[in-house]
Amino acid sequence: MIRPEDIQTWIEQGLECEQVRVAGDGHHFEAVVVSAAFRGKSRVQQHQIVYEALKGQMGGALHALALQTGTPET
Repeated sequence: MIRPEDIQTWIEQGLECEQVRVAGDGHHFEAVVVSAAFRGKSRVQQHQIVYEALKGQMGGALHALALQTGTPET
């Protein structure tokens, strides 16, 4: 079973972030990710960057992740 800590670690290892918070019940998760890498990117592009950081976990073992992304300024 995937734990919120696992998702947080994957994101932090794959993306330089100012803040990452992940909560969930083992099946459904929500994450708040703040990164300077999101500057100038659309919301869709920001989410794609997070999915890339998850290294293929999205859609496999991890299938329900609600994302809230932003830059340090927002």
